[in-house]
Amino acid sequence: MDRGTRDELLGRLAAAVGAVEVAHPVRVAVDGAPAAGKTTLADELAVVLRAQGRDVIRASIDDFLFPRAQRYPRGEYSAEGCYFDTHDYDALNRVLLDPLGPGGDRCFQNAVYDRTADAVLSPPISTAQAGAVLVFDGVFLMRPELFDRWDLRVFVSTALEKTVDRAVVRERQVSSRAEVERRWRERYIPSQQLYFAQVRPADHADIVVHNDEPRQPAWETRSH
Repeated sequence: MDRGTRDELLGRLAAAVGAVEVAHPVRVAVDGAPAAGKTTLADELAVVLRAQGRDVIRASIDDFLFPRAQRYPRGEYSAEGCYFDTHDYDALNRVLLDPLGPGGDRCFQNAVYDRTADAVLSPPISTAQAGAVLVFDGVFLMRPELFDRWDLRVFVSTALEKTVDRAVVRERQVSSRAEVERRWRERYIPSQQLYFAQVRPADHADIVVHNDEPRQPAWETRSH
């Protein structure tokens, strides 16, 4: 395991992206629990890659949710509902991951849903450069529905209890501490435990980032 500064970690991740040799855009998964730090890491990686001259497409699993009326058949706090009923993987593959993959035409959409408006989206179709990089963050990205779509898999590991504290700070303007804690302890953390048991995502990652201390991260490269 290596440990260093944030910049050293980002340099290692950018080098890993650069080492991927494919004839289509490189599709990078940044997986992890809610509040593990995956979105921040993905945003930072995108900045580094753009500074290196790469064309970067940023997208998130939050833009591939089912509408709210479809997401909660098991109840708002159901961990099984979080894992099984939340994300539209068919749409994600159809409009983004497959077009950017082998044999794809590189014509993609980076969202199908607006979470703020709870509305289905159909944004204009864009065309990616062959040397582009998709940096995609989200939960459950190593699931069987998605696993073979990624060219580089990063798993952001953080103690689940620590994610509760981060979420309370992050959402203090919109939710009470009690509400955030209930959502994490009843829905998000158990859904991650279900995911860990079924998929073992860290075992399938190319790079595992240990992000308990974001300014002093550690990372390890896995061989498969």
